[in-house]
Amino acid sequence: MKISVDKEGCQGHGMCNMVCPDVFEYDDDGFANVADGMDNVPPELEEAAKLAEIQCPERAIVITQDSSGHKLDG
Repeated sequence: MKISVDKEGCQGHGMCNMVCPDVFEYDDDGFANVADGMDNVPPELEEAAKLAEIQCPERAIVITQDSSGHKLDG
């Protein structure tokens, strides 16, 4: 599964990091980004990453490819 954070949409609420700290981290300005090497989410973290997407109040987390490799429309 591939995931990204819409930098324009993120308001720094931090829900993603609370739900899935292995995938999401904060930049120097306090906004979320995908941790190094985590843009391809490992299978064991996919459910937590999906929950982070759902929990984001700004809908700034975008899953761009599902675990089977199918690209998703944004």
